[in-house]
Order: sequence, then C-alpha cells, then structure tokens
Amino acid sequence: MSTPAGAAAATELTPVLTRTQLAVLTAYVALIEELGTDDVPFRLIARRSGVAERTVYRTYPTRTQLLVATAAWVEATAFAREATESVFDVPLTVRETMRAYSERPELAHVAAETPLRAVSDAAAGDEALPAETTHVPRLVREELGTADDERQRHLTAALTHLDSPATWVVLRQELQMEPRDIADAAAWAAEVVLRPSPREGGER
Repeated sequence: MSTPAGAAAATELTPVLTRTQLAVLTAYVALIEELGTDDVPFRLIARRSGVAERTVYRTYPTRTQLLVATAAWVEATAFAREATESVFDVPLTVRETMRAYSERPELAHVAAETPLRAVSDAAAGDEALPAETTHVPRLVREELGTADDERQRHLTAALTHLDSPATWVVLRQELQMEPRDIADAAAWAAEVVLRPSPREGGER
C-alpha cells in the first residue's frame, strides 16, 4: 500500500533546492500554517528564515513565484506519494493523499490554488508550470500501453485530477464532506475510472 510519507520523504519528484531556497520555503510553510493564510509579508518570511528581506526577493522576485515553489515543495514532501508498483494501486494512494490534505488544510489550499494564480500571472513565466507530483502518467504508459492513445490520455487525466489537492478542495469546501468521506469518495472514483469500459470488455 502506498502512503504519503510526510515531510521527510524523498522521491525523484522532490525539487532540488539551494540552502537559501530551503530556508525560505520552510519558514513560509510554517507561517502559512501558523497564520492560516499564504499572504505573509516577505519581511516576516525573511525574519523567520534568517536571511535578509532582499535575499527573499532575489530568490523569489514575485509572490506567484514563491507560491509556485512552495506548492511544488509541499506536494513532494508534506504530501509525498511513494512510488506505486501498479496503476491499480492508485485508489489506495488517492485515499491516503486525501487524508494527508485533511490533516494540513492550509497547505492543501496552497497546492490547489497556486496553479490557477500562476496561469494568470505572465511574470511567472515557465516557472508557473505545475511540477509533476504523481507517478500516474508513467504507470498508465507501462501497464495500459495496449489501450489506444485517447484512452491512455483520459485515464491519465482522470487519475491525476483525482490524486490532487483540487479534488480535496471541491469535496471539502463545496460539498462540506468530512475527512473520512473525502478519502472514501476519491478512492472510489479512482476505482471507477480504472474499470474497463463496455467496449473494452472484461480484459482488466
């Protein structure tokens, strides 16, 4: 069974950071959880991280760039997914990931909302592109390679969306579901996605 391994987890999807970047992101994440908002002044981030405020700005010139880096880092650490052996284990991964989001909701919101903010911020450039946080694309290619390209794209898109903070936000904020129900619903949806379509018969 694959589970989020917490902040100490290291995977090939974890961003490579400099010492300064790590200090800034660690401080920012702590402040987000303490204050309940990502609108933390750079001077406060600098004070907590032990670097000059100008260093924070030099490292992350805009709020969007800071958020993009933070979202990628928390997804790869606080919400890390261990490598799964089979695409059919994804529902279990989704269940555990949803539980992790429920335990750290402020960070889940940052991870979910940052891509939308980044898209509207032209200054973010290529850094606004979301980092890959899941092994789903690889698993689909390796195990379901006999499916046609369209089917593979649909499976990858659906499973990747389900294994994301955006799904957690919808179930929690819009549907007002409790953590256990969120985990159950997302895992069940992933199981449904993996079922063979009528035209595929019972091959899987």
